[in-house]
Amino acid sequence: MNWISNYVRPKINSLFSRREVPENLWTKCPECGTMLFHRELADNLNVCTNCDHHMAITPRERFAKLFDGGIFSEVKVPEPIADPLQFRDQKKYPDRMKAAQKSTGEKEAMLVAEGEIARTPIVAAAQDFSFMGGSMGMYVGNAIVAAAERAVKLKRPLVLFSAAGGARMQEGILSLMQMPRTTVAVQMLKEAKLPYIVVLTHPTTGGVTASYAMLGDVQIAEPNALICFAGPRVIEQTIREKLPEGFQRAEYLLDHGMLDRVTHRKKLREELVTILRMLTNQSPAVMGDLPAPTDAVDKPAKA
Repeated sequence: MNWISNYVRPKINSLFSRREVPENLWTKCPECGTMLFHRELADNLNVCTNCDHHMAITPRERFAKLFDGGIFSEVKVPEPIADPLQFRDQKKYPDRMKAAQKSTGEKEAMLVAEGEIARTPIVAAAQDFSFMGGSMGMYVGNAIVAAAERAVKLKRPLVLFSAAGGARMQEGILSLMQMPRTTVAVQMLKEAKLPYIVVLTHPTTGGVTASYAMLGDVQIAEPNALICFAGPRVIEQTIREKLPEGFQRAEYLLDHGMLDRVTHRKKLREELVTILRMLTNQSPAVMGDLPAPTDAVDKPAKA
C-alpha cells in the first residue's frame, strides 16, 4: 500500500478540484417536497413540475413573462410620508422598510407598468408578497390610483395581480383609508368604460379583498389560492366548528360564485388576451411568435 498515491495525492486533488456551489440552485416545493432546479422552475413560471403547486412569483418576473418580449415601462408612483405614525414594535418602521427593500430589491410592495400583451396595450399592477407580506399601505394605495389614472389617460384596460396579507399595521388608520381610495380609483375605470381585470394569487386576504381585489369586471384566480377576509384558523376559533375541505380556496370560491375563472399560470396570458380583446371589441389575437413592433409613425416608402 503506497501512502503517497493512496492518501496524499487524492487529498491534494480534492483541494484543487473543490468548487463553490451556490446555495440557491435548488428550491424545495412546499407542497410535495420535490427539489426543483432553479432554471427549470423559472422556465415553468415558478410552478412545481411535479405537483403543479403555484409558488410565489415577483412582479418583475411575472411582467417579464406577461408582456411581449418581456418589455414594459414602469409607471411612476407618488411617494407617501415615510413614517407618519412614528411606529415601532420590535423594530422601527423605517428599519423594517429598509430590510424589505434590501431583501427584495424593490422600493415597495406594488409595481405598476404599461406595455403590450399580444399587441394588446394594457396597464398592469402587481403586488409583491415577499415585501412585508404584500401589505396594503399608503404606497400601494397611491400605486393603484396611479395605475387607474394612467389607464384612463391612455384609454387602456387595467390588469391587477393581488397578493397580500391585508392592511399594513405600521400605518394604522392610514392604511385602512386605502380601501375607499382604491375603490374610487376602480370607479374611475368604470366611468371611463375601461375593463378592470383582477387576478387573485396566493394569498389574497384582509382589507385587500374588501376593496380593489374583489371589484374586477372579471375575477380570475390561480389554482388553490387562499382568498379570504379573515383566515380559516380565525373563523374556526370564532364559530368553534371545523370548516369544509378546501374552504376559502380558489376552487371552492369558484363553485360558490365568487370567481369567474380559475386558471393555471401557464395559460393565464392567453386567457387575459382573449378576455381583454373581447371586452375592448378587438379581433382575436394571433398567438405565437409576433414580429417586432413597428414604429408609431410609418416612414414614407422610397421612390
